[in-house]
Amino acid sequence: MGKSRNPRRAGTAAAVVEAVDGGLAELIPDPDRSRAWTLLVDGAPQSHVDLDDPAYLSFEYQRRLGHVIDLAAPPGKPVHAVHLGGGALTLARYVAATRPRSTQQVVERDAALVQLVRRELPLAPNIRIRVRSTDAREGLAKVPDGWADLVIADVFSGARTPAHLTSTEFLDDVRRALKPGGFYAANLADGPPLAHLRGQIATAAARFPQLALIADPTVLRGKRFGNAVLLAADHPLPLAELIRRAASDPHPGRVEHGKPLTDFTGGAVPVTDSAAVASPAPPPSVFR
Repeated sequence: MGKSRNPRRAGTAAAVVEAVDGGLAELIPDPDRSRAWTLLVDGAPQSHVDLDDPAYLSFEYQRRLGHVIDLAAPPGKPVHAVHLGGGALTLARYVAATRPRSTQQVVERDAALVQLVRRELPLAPNIRIRVRSTDAREGLAKVPDGWADLVIADVFSGARTPAHLTSTEFLDDVRRALKPGGFYAANLADGPPLAHLRGQIATAAARFPQLALIADPTVLRGKRFGNAVLLAADHPLPLAELIRRAASDPHPGRVEHGKPLTDFTGGAVPVTDSAAVASPAPPPSVFR
């Protein structure tokens, strides 16, 4: 396993490859951005980080989560954010860059990955980000009641969302941690026949009165495997602005909400802990 001597200068560095708790991690330099890196674990892309421009979001689903972050509070206002799943801390860096003085908690089970990221892609000084190396649900349980303006779930183990992060009981704890007026956003991955995605929408609808889903139209039509961002709250969502931003992305997304989103679930029932299963594994062709 090789390691570059000067990994923070991506344009001149070799890849950094190390074993972490969840498999083999690779930090690959971005040839187009001098201090930007892509994190892969066992070949599956996890994060992209530009150390010179942490407000730059390369991955399609992370851009959509960035829209949620932008709309969660007035521009520039500090927030309390909880990130379940850390990766290369891309979204925590984004919050810190776009909402200075925000206070954030990141829960990332893979302690070795956290060490790798902290060493090779260091955070800016004085940044208010606390990282807990524990299971996402255990870390969420430590968040005080009503603390968070924003809870973002982006947890994958072997490219699959663990079963215990897909249930109504999990969402009960998300609601407990959220402030009134807070937002919950989740990165979901599924492919045809979209049974997992439909079940996750039904599960969220059992706990939140307001929902929206942002995804590539081909994913929503069940034409290919891909990511969808689910947004949930106990108050009206900023739908008009969300639709505008999603439509203007380099890969335009569609926002479903209201009756069309309810119809999309096709009668799926909420998932409980006793019946929960991990999200489906992506086909090998997804990462080729």
